[in-house]
Amino acid sequence: MFFAVAAILTGCAKETPVYHEQSFVFGTMVEVTISGEEEARARELAGKVLADFDYLHRTLHAWEPGSLSRMNAVFAQSPSKAAVVPGLVPIIQDAARLSEMSGGLFNPAIGKLIKLWGFQGDEFTPQLPDPGEIGALVRANPRMADIVFEGIQFYSKNPAVQLDLGGYAKGYALDLAAEYLRAQGVKGALINIGGNIIAVGSRGGQPWRVGVQHPRKAAAIASLELHDGEAIGTSGDYQRYFELDGKRYCHIIDPRTGYPAQGVQAVTVLIPRGNNAGTLSDVASKPAFIAGVKGWRAAAKAMGAESAMLIDERGEVYLTAAMKKRLEFQEKGLVFHEVP
Repeated sequence: MFFAVAAILTGCAKETPVYHEQSFVFGTMVEVTISGEEEARARELAGKVLADFDYLHRTLHAWEPGSLSRMNAVFAQSPSKAAVVPGLVPIIQDAARLSEMSGGLFNPAIGKLIKLWGFQGDEFTPQLPDPGEIGALVRANPRMADIVFEGIQFYSKNPAVQLDLGGYAKGYALDLAAEYLRAQGVKGALINIGGNIIAVGSRGGQPWRVGVQHPRKAAAIASLELHDGEAIGTSGDYQRYFELDGKRYCHIIDPRTGYPAQGVQAVTVLIPRGNNAGTLSDVASKPAFIAGVKGWRAAAKAMGAESAMLIDERGEVYLTAAMKKRLEFQEKGLVFHEVP
């Protein structure tokens, strides 16, 4: 099932040329759609975007050989120090800032927990980790604040820290791609990384329209117009997960318990235009997903996501008034709960 959001490329001027290219990066399907450019130039631009994505994927990969995995090896030897790759510093500092905003619910430092649950791989074994190991890692309390930069060196104050930027990298890549395409004079583009989408301009003067994936069906549950600079993203329990004894365990781990978050099928956030709209579209849905039905609204608001929607384990829809104004639901018979 395609993750969260797919572009709906209809209802625009027929004479507007549209170039579309797909790839597989960050462990998911990536789509670059460029409007209003000749095919040769659009192909060149899309190729550059996808090449940049591939570079980021290799650089920020949590367990395959690369810059981030080398940092994780150093963290494990805490308080040993090593030289840092300069380009990683602003990324990690920004992820730390967002982690603090979330009250620690978004916590890229819990890579060891993610690995323990078997989610650092392409296939997932339906097997529960040792509760003792889970408890030990939770008590170790790895946090982004444990990472220290001193000049050209870095270290961790906590050997339990292991970075996994899977909940950040896709959004960061969206922002870079949008910035690049704008700098190249592109008037219309839609970049989709596994359901995290950012819009650049329009398609032939018309807003881009995207669909929000139904968490339990191979179809959209709703659609909306995505305006210039806006970004949308969904966290769901339906792509990276396994089932055991009738219970679903997804890759979104609650740092407070060490266990996969329960009670939620999906959370979608819509982020207004800004310098980090793509990044927020990736990050902001995670704290709301983990906070669950009781705490999702406050968690989304803390991340600046006024337009948000949660679908609980029964398929009931909770959404903010701002999000309700934007969505057109295709699914009939849904139960809605609107919040301010």
